[in-house]
Amino acid sequence: MPKDKKTIRKASNGEIIAQVAAIPFRLNGRGELEVMLVTSRGTRRFIVPKGWPMKGKSGRQAALIEAREEAGVRGKALKKPAGSYCYWKRLSTSFVHVVVTAYLVEVSEELEAWQEAGARQRAWLTPADAAVLIDEPELATLIRTLSVGDAMPPVEAMAEAAS
Repeated sequence: MPKDKKTIRKASNGEIIAQVAAIPFRLNGRGELEVMLVTSRGTRRFIVPKGWPMKGKSGRQAALIEAREEAGVRGKALKKPAGSYCYWKRLSTSFVHVVVTAYLVEVSEELEAWQEAGARQRAWLTPADAAVLIDEPELATLIRTLSVGDAMPPVEAMAEAAS
């Protein structure tokens, strides 16, 4: 059964339709947080890399795969999700309400060539600037409220707060 039909059937039965997303990030030379957005393949809107859960993979693992395939970055996904957001996904014949769990991915490598390089553009932006470019209101809010503290493992965040 095609993915769209299966997803429509699940939504019609009241099941939650879930996706997983990556929010690639880095700290710039001034120690400020930057996030990477990519363009969607169809409408060329700015989004974060996201996709369907993957059998046998955790949400964090799936987020890393999406980040590599859609944004051409490698790194480490933080253990705790950054948050979640909902949006209406356009399928072939209808829209379905999707709940997305987003993971911050600390970028350690940007690939010159990657699976979807020909279909997407990527951009590093401050959270405030990224939020302006995102159409999904809940994702825009999630990104706008990110801070350097969110991007640090708990031990580093405690040390930073103590200093």
